[in-house]
Amino acid sequence: MIKEKNYLKIVRHYESCLEKYGDSCRGVDWPNPEDVDVRYKVMLEVIKNPRLQKLTLLDFGCGASHLYEYIKRNNLGHIDYYGLDLSEKFIELCRRKFPKNNYYCADVIEYPGSIPDFDYIVMNGIFTEKRELTFDEMLLYFKELLSIVFSKAKKGAAFNVMSKAVDWEREDLFHLPTDILIDFLKKDITRNFVIRNDYGLYEYTVYIYK
Repeated sequence: MIKEKNYLKIVRHYESCLEKYGDSCRGVDWPNPEDVDVRYKVMLEVIKNPRLQKLTLLDFGCGASHLYEYIKRNNLGHIDYYGLDLSEKFIELCRRKFPKNNYYCADVIEYPGSIPDFDYIVMNGIFTEKRELTFDEMLLYFKELLSIVFSKAKKGAAFNVMSKAVDWEREDLFHLPTDILIDFLKKDITRNFVIRNDYGLYEYTVYIYK
């Protein structure tokens, strides 16, 4: 159990990005606009049998709802979108932009019952930056949050972390070795998972299924 809410340091970092860069990819700390849609496409490919039936999807850590904008641009009308963020500033922005959407401003580590279940949950960028946290602190946060989130997913979930297969690592990013990941998944989450490292970025995405 996490004793201190040190993960709030990560939230404050993203709020500072929003204040500095506004409603843009840099406002959610993605440096390259051309990479953003690649991530959205990969995240949504966690969905099995797409377009065959209506499904609910929670954008966990929705930021400025850029994933919803991607869904609209690509006419993915079978996806019933919901957003969640721990930051009140981002949720206020989302509600101004898309007042008809359902948004949650909640800390599910403190209040796991604050959200219902969804068919799929995607966590884009939630675990890529650790900021001032140590690796062990970030790993504990990752394990606890992912366990809670997966319990809310009826079918599956997706998340990304920074890869270890890089030329150099940044101290503020969460480069998670796959052996540590796999050991945790098979013991505590599910043996039904997919690791994707095939889309050209210095990260990998994981699909976990019930």
